[in-house]
Amino acid sequence: MMRKVSFFLFFISQACTLYGQDNTKNLIQYVDPMIGTARMGHTYPGATAPFGMVQLSPDTDTIPYAVNGKYTGDVYKYCAGYQHEDKTIVGFSHTHFSGTGHSDLGDFLVMPTVGELQLNPGTAKNSETGYRSVFSHENETAEAGYYKVKLDDYNITAELTATTRVGMHRYTFPESDKAHIILDLMYGIYNYDEKTTWAFLRVENDTLVTGYRSTNGWARTRTIYFAMAFSKPFKSYGLKTYEKHPYRGFWGRFDQENNFPEAANEKIRAHFDFDTSEGEQIKIRFALSPVSTEGAIKNMQAEVPGWDFDQVKSQTQATWNKELNRITADAGSDGEMTNFYTAMYHAFLGPTVYMDVDGQYKGLDQNIHQADGFINYTSFSLWDTYRALHPLFNILQPARNQDMIRSMMAHYDQSVHKMLPIWSHHANENWCMIGYHSVPVIADAVIKGNADFDVERALEACIQTANTRYFDGIGAYIDKGYVPEDISSASVSKTLEYAYDDWCIAQMAGRLGKEDIYNEFIKRSASYKNVYDARSGFMRPKLSNGEWKKEFDPLDTHGQGFIEGNSWNYSLYVPHDPATMIDMMGGKQKFTQHLDSLFSMELPDKYFEHTEDISRDGIIGNYVHGNEPSHHVVYLYNWTDAPWKAQDKIRMILKTMYKPAANGLGGNDDFGQMSAWYLFSALGFYPVAPGSNEYMLGSPVVKSATIHLKNGKTFTVEAKDQSDKNVFVKRVTLNGKLLDRRYVTHEDIVNGGTLTFYMSSRPDKR
Repeated sequence: MMRKVSFFLFFISQACTLYGQDNTKNLIQYVDPMIGTARMGHTYPGATAPFGMVQLSPDTDTIPYAVNGKYTGDVYKYCAGYQHEDKTIVGFSHTHFSGTGHSDLGDFLVMPTVGELQLNPGTAKNSETGYRSVFSHENETAEAGYYKVKLDDYNITAELTATTRVGMHRYTFPESDKAHIILDLMYGIYNYDEKTTWAFLRVENDTLVTGYRSTNGWARTRTIYFAMAFSKPFKSYGLKTYEKHPYRGFWGRFDQENNFPEAANEKIRAHFDFDTSEGEQIKIRFALSPVSTEGAIKNMQAEVPGWDFDQVKSQTQATWNKELNRITADAGSDGEMTNFYTAMYHAFLGPTVYMDVDGQYKGLDQNIHQADGFINYTSFSLWDTYRALHPLFNILQPARNQDMIRSMMAHYDQSVHKMLPIWSHHANENWCMIGYHSVPVIADAVIKGNADFDVERALEACIQTANTRYFDGIGAYIDKGYVPEDISSASVSKTLEYAYDDWCIAQMAGRLGKEDIYNEFIKRSASYKNVYDARSGFMRPKLSNGEWKKEFDPLDTHGQGFIEGNSWNYSLYVPHDPATMIDMMGGKQKFTQHLDSLFSMELPDKYFEHTEDISRDGIIGNYVHGNEPSHHVVYLYNWTDAPWKAQDKIRMILKTMYKPAANGLGGNDDFGQMSAWYLFSALGFYPVAPGSNEYMLGSPVVKSATIHLKNGKTFTVEAKDQSDKNVFVKRVTLNGKLLDRRYVTHEDIVNGGTLTFYMSSRPDKR
């Protein structure tokens, strides 16, 4: 044990040296990857490196996306492959999304077994009918960069760790002459019979297997390559294919199921057989590549050249600790420390690296490209993450955020539509959600001075994307100033989000001195006014003839012109111009009452009982925190005469929606957006309008926190007299001077200094 501890401390000291700190704290102790694995969180508990291409994690069922062409609703629970309430594990696959509300991936499922070979997964109720196994949370451990579980049906202990591109398994077997390691190329998350369009497997020798898998899912043409190395030669193996074809060539001359070194089919499962002694460990190095099996082997050789599992685990955990030490916080209780650093952990899971160690990656055009001077990233859940995650990166991960934008620009260059990403992953655009939210990510970086890329070309790409008339009602939006509901559904949401994105383009143009572009897009940014119905007091869908849609219920989430929200919440989505919105809605006093009622009224179940992405878990009154369109809403009190009304509500949201438990997230984490909201709000400020340099003040939950900036400076937040009762802010000072505004600027933060909140149990209503 001492050897492992000292080894870990060695890597901590190395991370310290790399990061330029000599006081690195052990913060991974506060990370609990189980948070969000129950109910709606959709996180995974397995092993991954920061922003890693490999997410090696257990999967707990095989519910398909569709049966006989009909969607199966229960599959929604398995967006991350794992549900905490389940009693069986099917195996360990190498790719997962964190916190998404739709899914894909689950590539290359590996499962160790003993006894008679079974090549089907069986059922959750009868695990003995297949290769899955019963497990218990009592014998399960999840840490940053490490996962461990006992497979009760086989008395096998499974351990997982990972580097950026390589997953490493360690299986401790009982004595057996029938030990197997199964590789399932048919399994997938959001799977269905035709999803795997082709798979290929080669047994290179008795310790190395290579291959690839192509799928048609959320990404409709996705191919991922692998190299799988065993620490011990297998004594025999078998490859079984399940799809029959009318033409089979001349392969019938071979026994292709037993010790035959290759298979090609839509559906392949393989098994590798061993004799094991009691307590014997078999390890696997499993490398991925977006380019080739040769690339996967190179990735393996570069990142995990040997078989020391503990060394890989320690190195990855040291890397995690380095990343977590970008903020050193005192959040008070152990539970709040766990909330804080698990939120940081979740925020640093994606977007994910998508290139080999030599810089090669597959592009949107399905050709192989070379990343020149940047790391290529994928999995851009932009409708979610532009709001707080990318602004967080501009503070904590500025270099990575620039590379993410370079990756978006590479996507634009390779796009036949000449558009920036909407929701892209693994060399595919999946077109999920609305808006063109690469724009605020780029604009936020430009306005905040974190734009070491071609800003002129980036602006060009933003404008081209915003003028793609055939995309999602943009043509009508340009012509009419709004998206008509009879032309494109969710029309009000689209109008509001396009208007905000256009404001971001205007901010970039203004920064570059392009007055004509600024004027064009600042005018477009006022389009939100065209869908405001003064008689009802809500944003409302309008038809192409200029009339309001007649059937209208501001509480309903279906057929009312909105996506993932109702008019009550979405009517407040004018983050770029709250003051005008408030005047439009009747002035500060009336608007304050409107906000008050949002949090105090009760939303009947009938309004969301048939909606996957909204549940009672994520709702306070009629405020839907579990979905992103409301994330800025509580901070709108800062534009009224009662900013103190935001403070206790922020603390209520933090306490209600974020808990150190498996069911501790009030909604999908959405690739870190929910966690980024927590982090900003816990620190006491929030970016209401990315593309602005302002962060609106709130009510910090930390007692103190120091941000270690890339420029070597520090920015410290202090909360004097902080407690669960003292949620109101008496006054705020910046570097010892009274702050007479309700925001801090990005320059305030990156210049370093101290922001001090003086807390009280009573609101300051002056």
